[in-house]
Amino acid sequence: MKKNIHPKYYSKIKVRCGCGAQFKVGSTKEYLETEICSQCHPFYTGKEKLIDVAGRIEKFKRKLEKKKK
Repeated sequence: MKKNIHPKYYSKIKVRCGCGAQFKVGSTKEYLETEICSQCHPFYTGKEKLIDVAGRIEKFKRKLEKKKK
């Protein structure tokens, strides 16, 4: 590898989330902030809301059939 062209790598920097959680990762930046992490994301916390898309598709198909007749 060429010398003096790569950014400095920090092996253990702190990442702070909007919920207050902190964890360490490796990065080329000295400090990172994020809005959402695995501790507050709805998918990982079990607070995810599922949307019934199947009902919408069936409703659309019924409308299409009515227009064809």
